[in-house]
Amino acid sequence: MVYKDVERDKAALEEMLKHSKGRRDVPVIVDEGKVTIGHGGS
Repeated sequence: MVYKDVERDKAALEEMLKHSKGRRDVPVIVDEGKVTIGHGGS
């Protein structure tokens, strides 16, 4: 598992926003192409 600090790493933030389609909810988890956003898993 790889953890990225999107507050400190601008490239990680851009990657997160691509996966989340612009949503700024954390965590964004990408597992084998499946994207889960937020603690509720939407």
